[in-house]
Amino acid sequence: KDTDVFQGMPQGFAATRYHSLHVQRSTLPACLDITAETAEGEIMGLRHKELPIWGVQFHPESIATEGGMRILENFLKLDHA
Repeated sequence: KDTDVFQGMPQGFAATRYHSLHVQRSTLPACLDITAETAEGEIMGLRHKELPIWGVQFHPESIATEGGMRILENFLKLDHA
């Protein structure tokens, strides 16, 4: 989704993972929203509905992640209070 840490990112960008672990959709509590997923439906981004908490299951800092610097810049601009 083009929101929060993914603001300005294209649909379908390449991201680097160094593991095969991922969140199971069935285990998500109601307080979390999915903000990114792979073409296969694996969850790659989450945010809390009420608290200033965001998470990704890939490495935006990797040189192999397209737009990784934008994701990090977006995170730093978010209201963390």
